[in-house]
Amino acid sequence: MPINGFNKTTLLDYPGKIAATIFLGSCNFRCPFCHNSGLVLSPGEQPVIPTEDVLKVLKKRQGILEGVCITGGEPTLDKDIFCLIDKIKELGYPVKLDTNGSHPWILKKLINNKMIDMVAMDIKSSKESYARVAGSKHLDLKPICESVDFLMSGSVPYEFRTTVVRELHTQEDFRSIGNWLAGCRAYYLQAYKDSPEVIRPGFSSYSKRDLDYFCLILSRTIPAVYIRGID
Repeated sequence: MPINGFNKTTLLDYPGKIAATIFLGSCNFRCPFCHNSGLVLSPGEQPVIPTEDVLKVLKKRQGILEGVCITGGEPTLDKDIFCLIDKIKELGYPVKLDTNGSHPWILKKLINNKMIDMVAMDIKSSKESYARVAGSKHLDLKPICESVDFLMSGSVPYEFRTTVVRELHTQEDFRSIGNWLAGCRAYYLQAYKDSPEVIRPGFSSYSKRDLDYFCLILSRTIPAVYIRGID
């Protein structure tokens, strides 16, 4: 399968572990604030790193690395993800998957077969605003909700996370999300940061004070709410 990016060491992508991150191309969403525009809009034009080269690095760094994160794009779009994870697991690594939750049948198979050890699922917005924020006019929310319900059943450690954009999210969205994800294990608000690599540059972030207020709203129904990406 085409691997379009490989970070040999990260302290951020797999909570509590020194990890490597594998980036896979293509995505079925078009979130305008996405920082991986190349992987989403033109995956076929991105550099390809041979899978065997990645596996050689992972083998060489056994005893140093503590896990592998697979992200994208949307990793569950590629059926070859099963083969890739099998090879990573053969090297003894725990695997974390980043996903938008749009393919619950793939997510369930990976978890039920004990192929992944943690999941980070993006929650784009409230149900009412989801299609607009995900950049997908005819988005079907049923698979998203199915993935949320399955993760909340407690099969593997997980976190939900929302990149918060001033122009796209309101306090009403977070009231709605709080009701939707009530009782979930962990929910993170990630401060948006503009860059030339986003699909549509020019958005802005809320202040720390605003994010704290959203956390207060969410904490009424979610016991563990945190902020990432802001001083």
